[in-house]
Amino acid sequence: MERGDGADALGLAGAITGVSSVAAISGLVISRRLRWYDDLDKPPYTPPKEVLGPAWTMLYANQAVAAWLVWRGDAARAEFDVPAISSYAVQLGLNLAWSLLFFGLRRPGLALLEICGLWLAVVLTIREFSRRHRVAAAMLLPYLAWISYAAALNAAIWWRNR
Repeated sequence: MERGDGADALGLAGAITGVSSVAAISGLVISRRLRWYDDLDKPPYTPPKEVLGPAWTMLYANQAVAAWLVWRGDAARAEFDVPAISSYAVQLGLNLAWSLLFFGLRRPGLALLEICGLWLAVVLTIREFSRRHRVAAAMLLPYLAWISYAAALNAAIWWRNR
């Protein structure tokens, strides 16, 4: 049994809803803590705030499309890929948790530990996606690079402000 257009549309809507929810909650938490963040001692490689919105928009869009591609699978399959979609959901939850820890609770040290778990979850998701759809896996590579950069930035901020 093949998935029809309705299932494809449902999968795309779910993927967009997932990343949009994480983006909205993270954005709300971050916007309430910008003064705190501005007052931190940050390393010189900290990106300007104006770059973050467009960067995250692209990263979240890539994530949504990648998840949808995996959801769709190929036309010959009808089963749901539980490991791939589950790992995707876990990393998306960890993405949100980082914002809550770093900005919401103002705990860069805890956020640093958490982002290490997020990094591993993204690697696992890329591995799982590659088993189903190589393009979807490749679409997560910029996200992994950004998380790697964010982890280094998080570490530097924690070190400078402890």
